Amino acid sequence: MDFTLSPEQEILRESVRNFAEKEIRPVARDLDRREEFSYETMQKMAQLGLFGIYVSEKYGGQGMDYLSYIIATEEIARVDGSHAATVAAENSLGIGPIYYFGSEEQKQKYLPRLCRGENLWGFGLTEANAGSDAMGSKTTAVLDHGQWVINGSKIFITNASTDITAGVTVMCRTGTRNDGKPELSCILVESGTPGYTAKEMHGKMMWRASNTSELYFEDCRVPEENLLGPRGEGFHQMMKTLDGGRLSIAAMGLGGAQGAFDLALKYCRQREQFGMPISKFQVNAFKLADMATEIDAARLVLYRACWLRDNDMPFSKEAAMAKLYCSEVMYRCVNHAVQLHGGYGLMQEYDVERFYRDQKLLEIGEGTSEIQRIVIARHIGAL
Repeated sequence: MDFTLSPEQEILRESVRNFAEKEIRPVARDLDRREEFSYETMQKMAQLGLFGIYVSEKYGGQGMDYLSYIIATEEIARVDGSHAATVAAENSLGIGPIYYFGSEEQKQKYLPRLCRGENLWGFGLTEANAGSDAMGSKTTAVLDHGQWVINGSKIFITNASTDITAGVTVMCRTGTRNDGKPELSCILVESGTPGYTAKEMHGKMMWRASNTSELYFEDCRVPEENLLGPRGEGFHQMMKTLDGGRLSIAAMGLGGAQGAFDLALKYCRQREQFGMPISKFQVNAFKLADMATEIDAARLVLYRACWLRDNDMPFSKEAAMAKLYCSEVMYRCVNHAVQLHGGYGLMQEYDVERFYRDQKLLEIGEGTSEIQRIVIARHIGAL
């Protein structure tokens, strides 16, 4: 087995890490405090090529493999979760469904602008009463004289209400299948369409500098050709999208854990008690050793899942494992990091406080830890 990254991947890691330290770290704390989405840093990330990393150059992407995208997300998350969320959601949930399931006309129309960062795109899946139970979606779309008429709402949708959001992919109930279950389809809805409203959400505990929205559809009419892929394929499209998205959430967990570890190690080497750095005390050194070990294990789990994906092998189980493990490794790492900072770890002037808050979303978003365990249990034949 060869665990060596390619020279291109090493260069990518170094360039994204340098960018995150130079452009994001100086502003992350203030943006978090003000709950402000930064168009400036978003455009800089686009100029660095962080949108459409795995998309073919034919549509304006970078044409790299999925592992490269995960490495980039990991390095952004190492500095700030909000910016990593923007990158992860735009690539996995915004660009991904159009790239993998869209018609050639849809790809040509939307992907180049999205890959250049001129526009953002959201993925409308979650509803107030349909989170883990995606089949329980109540948003409907009825075909009427060549137009889909959409009614319903979505919540907790990333990148959906910025000034440059071009639209959202919405999962709707478009009928009833022969077995009595709802027929689900994905439909593209452009911003500014009459009957469609996106409202920005505030008061979040985490990812406060990431754009999160509520979506409302009231007799919203879009052309029939805005259907994404075949009618009734929405659930399968969503599941495939979430498999890839779980890898990006895992990357955020891995990067966040690494960032928290870096902060804790630096602090422990500088902070002195009883005449020596607190890293010299075995109780603290063991915490750092545990963090380093779990981060290394998490990186192997995640990179293996990406290797499977890049080699067109089944990876659904491994994606769930990576998402579950990396998100919970970050939980343990940020908890240790705050403890090692003592009282200072509870203050907003220390970045570790933000890492502690940002972690919680990773156990909930794109499938809770409980759902990941169900997915894994089914794959291993336990359920």
